[in-house]
Amino acid sequence: MPNLKTTALPHSCARYGVALFAALAWTTTLAANLKVAVVDLHGRPLAEAVVYAIPADDSAAAAPVGLPRVVIHRTFVPLVTVIRTGTEVRFPNSDNILHSIYSFSPAKVFTAKLYSGKATSPVIFDKPGMVVLGCNIHDQMVAWVVVVDTPYFGKTGADGAVELKELPVGNYQLRTWYPAPAFEPRVDPIHVAADGAELRISLDSAGSPLPTLLGTGTAAP
Repeated sequence: MPNLKTTALPHSCARYGVALFAALAWTTTLAANLKVAVVDLHGRPLAEAVVYAIPADDSAAAAPVGLPRVVIHRTFVPLVTVIRTGTEVRFPNSDNILHSIYSFSPAKVFTAKLYSGKATSPVIFDKPGMVVLGCNIHDQMVAWVVVVDTPYFGKTGADGAVELKELPVGNYQLRTWYPAPAFEPRVDPIHVAADGAELRISLDSAGSPLPTLLGTGTAAP
């Protein structure tokens, strides 16, 4: 007499495999991309604009693994960094002079004593918000770290464009930030459908210390 458990097992596994494959395929179809173009009030593209999407249901994926760097070379590179809450950032000094990096922003207060080469330890950015970086020795040095509570974020390039990838289909608050004086993030509700979404955002960049980019993607003189 055949063993019923033994003969039934392959059919059960097959059904489970089909169901699992269907579930994975369905999950994949529920992820889409969001394309955003950021321009100034004259229609010129804005580079270094931070764009991030917060799910309306407050859901969030796991934090990404990584250790970003803001390199110091007579200035900060990059000038704008966007990271997830809880990320560590290193500040290596590539100059042959000493720097003392600091921030008094509510989202992160810290001071790194005078150093050259590698910083003694990374800085953990554990609160969401905008952090202004400075140097106690060189007043002209300034940069920004934007800390966000979402895995769906990016920064525009020279063409003012950024694409947020693999967003689950649903409703979001799209927030856009640019380093202009006292600038608060612009908030736009948006629905990401199965075939994705696109949005053009116009910002007032007056007074920003970053150069306005022309349509050719080159910095204005």
